[in-house]
Amino acid sequence: MDENLATGQCLCGAVKFRISGQFESFFLCHCSRCRKDSGSAHSANLFSSMAKIIWVSGDENIKTFRLSGSRHVKSFCSDCGAALPVSQPEVGLLVVPAGSIDSRIDIRPNAHICCSSRANWDNDLASLEWIDGLPG
Repeated sequence: MDENLATGQCLCGAVKFRISGQFESFFLCHCSRCRKDSGSAHSANLFSSMAKIIWVSGDENIKTFRLSGSRHVKSFCSDCGAALPVSQPEVGLLVVPAGSIDSRIDIRPNAHICCSSRANWDNDLASLEWIDGLPG
């Protein structure tokens, strides 16, 4: 990924975006909220206080959910449900789901966070068999 430009989209392609600027951090969050958002062991989000997002198409398909009583926010495509970036100007932050980026991501994750909330089945996953395609 060019350090100053990233492109991405939702799963169905209805929502497309460009991001200019650098990502400052990349975290894998294991909190219960992020696990519910991702449906997986953790979320994988890129963060920037400087980057700007341009919605290329489909911004009318973007829905945003804010969990009452928390700072937890998730944006997603109303057609396919795929996670999308969230701009939080009130705190000066752009949060981008790593899986929504089509460009190469050159920043590596900084850390696993909220590990005390990790799912009980999320242990020693690196030792599992690696299969290049679908099983079967």
